[in-house]
Formats: sequence, C-alpha cells, structure tokens
Amino acid sequence: MEMKKIEIEYIHISEIIPYKENPRNNDNAVKIVKKSIKEFGFKNPIILDKNKEIIAGHTRFKAAKELEIKQIPIIWVGDLTKEQVKAFRIMDNKSQDFSEWNKKLLLKNFEVLKEKGFDLDLTGFDEEERNSEFKLNEVENLNIFDERHKVIMLIPPEAVKLKEREMFIFKEFEDYKKVKMFFKKGEKLDILKLLELIK
Repeated sequence: MEMKKIEIEYIHISEIIPYKENPRNNDNAVKIVKKSIKEFGFKNPIILDKNKEIIAGHTRFKAAKELEIKQIPIIWVGDLTKEQVKAFRIMDNKSQDFSEWNKKLLLKNFEVLKEKGFDLDLTGFDEEERNSEFKLNEVENLNIFDERHKVIMLIPPEAVKLKEREMFIFKEFEDYKKVKMFFKKGEKLDILKLLELIK
C-alpha cells in the first residue's frame, strides 16, 4: 500500500476551528498535556481538514491556547470524505481502549526515571496511581522465598485474626514495611488486598 507523504506546516492558532460535535470530553486531560508541551515541546501536530477544522488534536489545541502558543504544527488531510473524517475522529479516540499496559515494564520505566530525578507526573500518571496500581507489582519481589505465605518472623499488629496473622508473617521487618507502604488506604492497611497477593 502506497502511503501519501505527510507534511507538517505551522499556522496561527486563531485559524484553527474546533469541531463543535466532538464526542470526546477531554477537558480533564488539558492540564497534563500543558505540562507535557512545556517539558517536551509541541511534538504531536494537530490534524485539520481542508476547512481548518480539527480532525484530531482537540486536547493539544486547548492546552496550546492556555499556554498562549501562537504558531501550531498541523497536518492537512484533504483526501477523506466527510464520513471518513467523522469515523476517523471516533477511531482515533477509541483505539486507545484496545491497548493495555505491561505493568512490570511500566514500573521498570518509572524506576529508571525516578533514579534520574525525573518528574514522574509528566508521564500522565499521578503519584496515587503509581503507588496504588503499579507499585503493587513490587510485591512480586517477595517470591524470592519458596512460599511467600510461609516466610517467618514478624506478625504485624494489623492482622487481628489468627488466619490473618499466619498470612501476614514476613522474613524481615523491612519486607513488612515495604508491603505495608504499598497497600495503605489513607492511614489504614488494606488487609484484604494484601491477603489476596500474599496467600
């Protein structure tokens, strides 16, 4: 399949027309995209039809307006029908729903960035998301023991039932502190979550 070459141009932001019937509510994403543009620059052009109406890039457009950026990189699309443009707008947003994170590799990337002192909020994941959703994978570090639920030494006070006490025993105090840190809900340990992964 022969692909048409893409050419990037720059036009004044005032010339760009938002699509009034955009079905995607993207206001909550503007803040992080602003931070991204400030850190990395405007690396992803806005896609426009021949009438200068946005096909894809509404969030970047809103972020650029708030940052008062005047010249915007754009790509013209003039080879699609009106129906194709509408379908492409939907597909461009919907396609994200079919992908998922490899959490172990994502965590590895977070750790590399953290070691370099990089602002992890610029990844789009806030601190709560990184700690609650992805840091859980670090519990897998406990599988260095033959059977995680049989490691010995510490009974944390949060385990009030005998069965929970048996499940909450760790080989080293540092292991317990590490796991406890990852499973907090406010000031309380999420015992059910921890039991689910340790047993």
